[in-house]
Amino acid sequence: MNLVKKQMPTGELTLKVDEARFPLDWLIGFAARANAKRGFLFLSKVLGKHWPVTPRAMEAIHDDLAAQIPPSLPGPVVFIAMAETAVGLGQGVFEAWLRANPNGKALFLHSSRYRVGTVSFFEFEESHSHAPRQFLHLSDAASALFSTARSLVLIDDEASTGNTFANLVQVCRARYPQLEKLHLGVITNFMGQAANAGLSERFGLPTSIGAALSGHYAFQAGDAPAPVAASAQRFEANEERGASPAFGRIGVGRALAPPQGLAVQLAQEIGAGDSVLVLGTGEFMHPSFLLARELEALGKNVVVQSTTRSPILSWGSVGHIVSCDDNYGEGIANYLYNVAPGQYQHVFICHETPASPALMQLAGQLNGRLFHFQSETKIEEIPVC
Repeated sequence: MNLVKKQMPTGELTLKVDEARFPLDWLIGFAARANAKRGFLFLSKVLGKHWPVTPRAMEAIHDDLAAQIPPSLPGPVVFIAMAETAVGLGQGVFEAWLRANPNGKALFLHSSRYRVGTVSFFEFEESHSHAPRQFLHLSDAASALFSTARSLVLIDDEASTGNTFANLVQVCRARYPQLEKLHLGVITNFMGQAANAGLSERFGLPTSIGAALSGHYAFQAGDAPAPVAASAQRFEANEERGASPAFGRIGVGRALAPPQGLAVQLAQEIGAGDSVLVLGTGEFMHPSFLLARELEALGKNVVVQSTTRSPILSWGSVGHIVSCDDNYGEGIANYLYNVAPGQYQHVFICHETPASPALMQLAGQLNGRLFHFQSETKIEEIPVC
């Protein structure tokens, strides 16, 4: 059993590792959060959110978590990923599962903090978050499949208390009482062995869990109060925020088509040895991974990352911080961690929202290029002015 102690600006974190399928330092770092509800963060180095990561490393995690899903789960299977941090992870695990189960009938969707058109939705809570309200939207076709689903797979980057999973399962079982089995997939599971043993009783369904690393932690808050960041959520039901229904937010039953044509075009412009950052924005993560994976397959030196609304302090595994405006137009501060302007020769910013001053600002800060994904195959480069 590995024991790690970290003295943070917000308190002391003690972590005990019970089981690890990958080295701890390869999987995660440690950061301090500007959040009075939780002053620490297990910062994933393989998620593609707060830390630059190669597509092959991300895909290794996707494949590993997909392989831990019990083959005995009865179908149809519904996969749900948690916004915003685990949106790309969940879709990657779903697509890895499809590769291993080509005849499986399944649905993927991810939660969102935005209203998507007039599509029906329901709500659950992520209580420790700076943006606690989460919404799940379902197209008519997705709703029909969900009503026949027998298994539920929930994906997040980390489980510590399991409360968010519990909130979502309660809502899903109330709407879809025919669900028979539950599987939880996370990069790091810190609920502890006793909690893991009691999952089926807690959720009211036979429940399994798969993780790249398992253990438990304790956090002792410091005497000084944690810095308090501004609210990271302002939900307005009738406001159009540019949250697209095309990439998994209202349900998709297949793997997304990778942007091969765009990758070939961009690869011709990348010199030998040039470094490349493919940057997702907010909840728009998986298409940026797919573009990066295509560039990597063409021999390019590429990493993936995303902007985020999560306020993290400059300490530990968080070095340089770029602050940027919210490209969804809510007026909420967004951030990019561990990327310094000029660090990469090429920065390709992938976004679902229309061109905006916020995107122009971000591209200007990073000397980046903007690519508006209107669908899997319709991608427009936006001139940076």
